[in-house]
Parts: sequence; C-alpha cells; structure tokens
Amino acid sequence: MTWHFTEDPAVFRAAAGALLSAEPARNTGVLTLMDAAGRLGWWTEPDGRVTGVLVVAAPGQPTFGTVTPEAARALALLPAPFGDEGVTVLRGETAAVEAFAEATGRPWTATFRMRLFRLGTLTPPDPAPAGRARVATAADVPLAAAWAREFVRDLGEEPGRTTPGPSRSGSPTAGCSSGNRERRRATGGPSPWLSFSPVAEGHSRVHFVYTPPAARGRGYAAGVTAAATRAARDAGAARVLLFTDLANPTSNALYRRLGYRPVTDHLTAAFTGR
Repeated sequence: MTWHFTEDPAVFRAAAGALLSAEPARNTGVLTLMDAAGRLGWWTEPDGRVTGVLVVAAPGQPTFGTVTPEAARALALLPAPFGDEGVTVLRGETAAVEAFAEATGRPWTATFRMRLFRLGTLTPPDPAPAGRARVATAADVPLAAAWAREFVRDLGEEPGRTTPGPSRSGSPTAGCSSGNRERRRATGGPSPWLSFSPVAEGHSRVHFVYTPPAARGRGYAAGVTAAATRAARDAGAARVLLFTDLANPTSNALYRRLGYRPVTDHLTAAFTGR
C-alpha cells in the first residue's frame, strides 16, 4: 500500500482514472482542481487498485478525494509529502481528515464542516419566486465579483484565499472566473447569483450560491438554484452536486426541498503548529 505523486495531470488520469469515473461525486474536488493543481497523489492497494486520490491546488493545502482513514494516516507519516512548508489547511471527508490530523500529532482546528449533496429528483419551488433566471454577461462580472467577495466574507474567510473543492463553495478559488463556469441570477434589483462547474465525469457542482441581505427571505435562492440545476443537466450532467455549511440549517433544508440528498460530510482542518 503506497502513495504516489505527480505534477502531470495526464499521468494522474492514467493511474487514477478508473476511481475518478467510478466515484465522481466523492471525488468532485479532485476533478475540479486537478488540471490546475501543483501536485496530485493516488493511493494503491497491495493488488494495485487505486482507492484514494488527492490534489494540492495551493502550497500546503491538499484536498482529499476518496481517501480512507488508513491511507490518510500513512500519508501523515511520510517525510514531507507536500514539501518543506508542510500542511497548513486540509479539506476532505471528515473521517480521513481527522485520521490525518491525529496521526500528525500537530495542533489543529476544525474550521469548517460541510455536507455534500447529490440531486435526486428536482422539485422546483412552488410558487416560483418573482423574476427569472438568466445567464450573466460580461457586464455582470463586477457585480458577481463583489458578491463573491461578500460570499467568502460571510463564510469567515478573506477574499482572495483559495477555497478548493470540496470547499465552502465547491469552487477552486474564492472569486469570479469568467472562463470556466456559468453564472445565473434573477433580474429586477438585488438578487441571488450562483455558478455551476463544467461537466466532468458526468457531474457538475452548483456553488457560490449568494443572496444579498436585502433580497433574502423571498425564495430567490431556491428559484435560481433550481434554474442552474436544470442548466447543468442540460449541459450534460448526469449528476448534480452541491456543498452546504452544516452550521446553516436554512440552506440545508432548502436543498433538501429542492430534491438534493446527502452523500457524505466534509471537514476543513487548519494546522497551527509544526
């Protein structure tokens, strides 16, 4: 049982492609980040099967895919698997992150707890909120960027810091990127916006769901999430995913009403010592 590492996404795909295809939901963060990652890793069993993957999108900040607690503990005991800087932030399924953190013997803090949801049967809100959903244009980018910064602040992070998937938004960066995802928002004054990732291994992830405070409580988030979910499916996604903050019962209840069902819980751990 061994960890292997590469900086080449093609090498990673050749080694771990079967696992990524078999478990795209649990590996959504790795699928989202792997083409821009600084480092990629996979765990092999004695029979050669790959059963775990990870991606390092920012120095010292790995994100786990389907990593078992055993593989996480083995990773923690390797000499400098992520370079001299070590791990500063780790994201992944709760059991694996906790196993890694405990095996390091370093002080750490659970900074964020999430739940991954997968769409079952979409149930749009009835009645639908006022307004309509539309694809944002280049003219909307300044507003989207400002709302993205507010979204990140609401989560307790500083804008510009990486928030890799699985992240609080499911997006690789805390900000706007006009080239790789669709944005939808309701029209007619302040309204919510969100994005969904390009389809990879048959799945897309809804993320960056943000409603300005003045527009909350009117059902806009439910309406635009349903619209973006339909758009992701129209783009070819057989599975649509999203992450929620476990500390936010409102959003968790909202996504359940729309037809999303829980898959697994995730944890972000920050390391405070060496």
